[in-house]
Amino acid sequence: MGDVAFINIGFYKREGRKERILKNVGRAMSMQMQMQMEMMQCCGNLWAQPHYDYGSVEVAEKEGLGSEAKVVFSVLGMTCAACAGSVEKSIKRLPGIREALVDVLNHKTHVLYYPKLLHVERIREAIEDAGFEAKAIEDDSNNISIQLCRIHIRGMTCTSCSSAIESALQSLHGVHKARVALTTEEAEVRYDPNILTHNHIMEAIQDTGFEAILISTGEHITKIELKIDGIKNDQSLNAIEHSLRALPGVETTDIYPDTNKIVITYKPYLTGPRTFIEVIESTESGCFKAVIFPNDGGREAQRQEEINRYFKLFKWSLAFTIPVFLTSMVLMYIPGVKRVLDIKVVNMLNIGLLLRCEFATPVQFIIGRRFYVGAYKAFRKGSANMDVLIALGTNAAYFYSLYVVVRAAFSRHFKGSDFFETSSMLISFILLGKYLEVLAKGKTSQAIAKLMDLTPEAATLLTHDDEGNVVSEKQIDSRLIQKNDVIKVVPGAKVASDGFVIWGQSHVNESMITGEARPVGKRKGDMVIGGTVNENGVLHVKVTRVGSESALSQIVRLVESAQMAKAPVQKLADHISKYFVPLVIVLSLSTWLSWFLAGKLHAYPKSWIPSSMNSFELALQFGISVMVIACPCALGLATPTAVMVGTGVGATQGVLIKGGQALESAHKVNCIVFDKTGTLTVGKPVVVTTKLFKKMSLKDFYEFAAAAEVNSEHPIAKAIVEHAKKIIEGEENHPWPEARDFVSISGHGVKAIVLNKEIMVGNKKMMLDHNIAISADAEEILTEAESLAQTVILVSLDKEVAGVVAVSDPLKPGAKEVISILNSMKIKSIMVTGDNWGTANSIARQAGMETVMAEAQPETKATKIKELQASGYTVAMVGDGINDSPALVAGDVGMAIGAGTDIAIEAADIVLMKSNLEDIIIAIDLANKTFSRIRLNYIWALGYNLLAIPIAAGILYPSTRFRLPPWVAGAAMAASSISVVCSSLLLKNYKRPTKLNNLEINAIKIQ
Repeated sequence: MGDVAFINIGFYKREGRKERILKNVGRAMSMQMQMQMEMMQCCGNLWAQPHYDYGSVEVAEKEGLGSEAKVVFSVLGMTCAACAGSVEKSIKRLPGIREALVDVLNHKTHVLYYPKLLHVERIREAIEDAGFEAKAIEDDSNNISIQLCRIHIRGMTCTSCSSAIESALQSLHGVHKARVALTTEEAEVRYDPNILTHNHIMEAIQDTGFEAILISTGEHITKIELKIDGIKNDQSLNAIEHSLRALPGVETTDIYPDTNKIVITYKPYLTGPRTFIEVIESTESGCFKAVIFPNDGGREAQRQEEINRYFKLFKWSLAFTIPVFLTSMVLMYIPGVKRVLDIKVVNMLNIGLLLRCEFATPVQFIIGRRFYVGAYKAFRKGSANMDVLIALGTNAAYFYSLYVVVRAAFSRHFKGSDFFETSSMLISFILLGKYLEVLAKGKTSQAIAKLMDLTPEAATLLTHDDEGNVVSEKQIDSRLIQKNDVIKVVPGAKVASDGFVIWGQSHVNESMITGEARPVGKRKGDMVIGGTVNENGVLHVKVTRVGSESALSQIVRLVESAQMAKAPVQKLADHISKYFVPLVIVLSLSTWLSWFLAGKLHAYPKSWIPSSMNSFELALQFGISVMVIACPCALGLATPTAVMVGTGVGATQGVLIKGGQALESAHKVNCIVFDKTGTLTVGKPVVVTTKLFKKMSLKDFYEFAAAAEVNSEHPIAKAIVEHAKKIIEGEENHPWPEARDFVSISGHGVKAIVLNKEIMVGNKKMMLDHNIAISADAEEILTEAESLAQTVILVSLDKEVAGVVAVSDPLKPGAKEVISILNSMKIKSIMVTGDNWGTANSIARQAGMETVMAEAQPETKATKIKELQASGYTVAMVGDGINDSPALVAGDVGMAIGAGTDIAIEAADIVLMKSNLEDIIIAIDLANKTFSRIRLNYIWALGYNLLAIPIAAGILYPSTRFRLPPWVAGAAMAASSISVVCSSLLLKNYKRPTKLNNLEINAIKIQ
């Protein structure tokens, strides 16, 4: 249950998701094919010493069978995993086949073969012999015209910035989809590489006035930085670059001569960093030395740099603001000091006013330069953001104060008050707010940081001779690991990369990846995940996936994509932000004009005007306060910060939620449709009863049954074959008789000719369809077994029932309690299965479910979900198999069991990595908590602005004489953003529902 395979786990929005999944399955299947080939090479007998049998493929290559070829067939008639297994087995029986993989959703079969031994036509005939129509087609899986790049963006301050960048990217010809996340400060762009490059995308971002830094250029592209010593001139660099570009799999090379650094992006399944170092060090007679460039910390380093930058700005701003504050509000009340400050320099210009002007100017134009730059960039693109409000507010205060300085210097009678403390204190408080906000936002992405830190820094690389014996081992940087390396993992060490165990036995703690609390047993042929911890034995692991292909990288990428995805509720904030800043500017000018005209027209008594200012200055202060107290940032941060923390918490709980839309839909769910096999049940059927009706030995009976079923990939077929191995003298690799004319009948069973006898293995309907009589004894066994939730398989020889096999797939521990909890949450539970009605009803009774739909084909499951949606339900589908994919896509929320197929995981919105049903409740509860937090954030952000703007405009002043000075308004604005981020951070304290505390999963009480 702990093994989880992650292949091309992508993030897709609900609109058109099925079509995009189908386009990408070809690539997923191709990668899965590679994994299966490596598994084939790694599996064999368990040796006492580290000696490896690398399989027949390498032997074939050594024997001169030539290079392999690939062909893709369009296969019509496949409906489920059993069909796929039939096609795959038919092909693999042919000589000269290296690998075959069937793509059910796209009705394709990918075959790697040796042309010297086999012709394409023979493969096509084998598929048709299995009962399906086949035709060779052109492989378009390598010509996918959509590429993904991720870019870090500096300088965004609010949703207006992210919206402006997103609009600019969407307007580029060749961009299919662009998403910009304010919280992570990243853009994710899907584009056509035939039309434009990532450089064009970065230029478009820079044209909007923001700094763009490339993170990655593809879903399966890895980047590495190397430092090269020994470079003397540009010719050396050019020679190195030319040598690297000649390597297969190298995408781009970027050279930085000032630091002797070269950045290489490459496909990790074709090449790797050790190859690059060897090529560099062998260039020009070996006069160069290459090492991995010292790690700068990546995302966290950039975050820390931003935190340090804001702290430095705030520190300098505070240093200049304190003298301004003291001379205007404190020292003027100390008699001796006041006399010094009042000394005239020129006409009415005194020392205090001159000092305030000198200290406020650097704050306004040097420290506050970023606000001018941001406002200019926004104006240039015809938009307005938070920088515009700050620049206008501080400029109004500063330039009016400068006017007071000039008038005082040239007049002997002028008296006026300056607002230098307003502009400088405003900038200081805003910088403090930004510093605290960045500090808090950094904590929202700690889940990703923890995941990225799981990979160990070093690994033990093994080398072996031609016979597979280990001859040496050495410690290397884990970033130097390449595909097909063999690494040694000692007890207590972390597994450095994904792969298969080729020697040794141990238990591996996968809780940091899957959330599974118990260590998982590993032996030869089992998959291990990079970042997990080896418990008690030595393992030798053959690496299958590195870099961006690894499970850990894909989980990180999934969580990152989820955190970038906007929830539909965020559209409200985006819509408001378009009009917010212009509206605030209008309100600010209206406030100033209203108070100014009221003063000129004597609409309020003179006693309302403070002694230190006149009516114009009072109106100006009200106008500035309105401009700087309004906060679009709080609105913009309300949803993404909560989604970021919520998805991060989900990842630590073993629940991968693919974005805001999945969260929003999950919290509305009031009906859950469950698949049976592998979802409600354990998913590993076992034979519990065998009854014979012909005079033949049990061994002969299973010889026939297994010979037919060994060609099927159905779980029940596997159970029969495994049971047959135990019956037939315990032979693990017993050679079964050849099954000719094999046909898989979807949803019913299989038939074939074995030892010149026609054998059928299937359900009751299959027997009746072929006019095979079922005796009363067999009917009685059928009825009894179905009442016990067992599936009965009938075996006929030459049109006569020879025996029945009862197979049981027990209910998962805790399933009944989970259904009960869902009922208490007013969530309707429905089971939809392809199994017979008797077994389905029995399982439903055990689980406490009232509504059942049995004997359902894959398309029927999707139709049932659409019917429920039409009835007003928000439906979640929980499944694990290829045949569940259409239903997972059809549901409002698709939940895939983590140990299920990769295509099911691809189609789902939420992945339950532990395969425990209790995680469904955790996913829904977390969605409810997250969405409640989003609502609270919106209530606070909107409520703050609706309340604060009228107070800043002076609505309370006539009755209470209370007014907000601009610097206080600025502090309140900064505090509102921080409060929203801190509100979202409270989600980090999420605790699993108390209802689950006493639930027993796999006989282990979860505390």
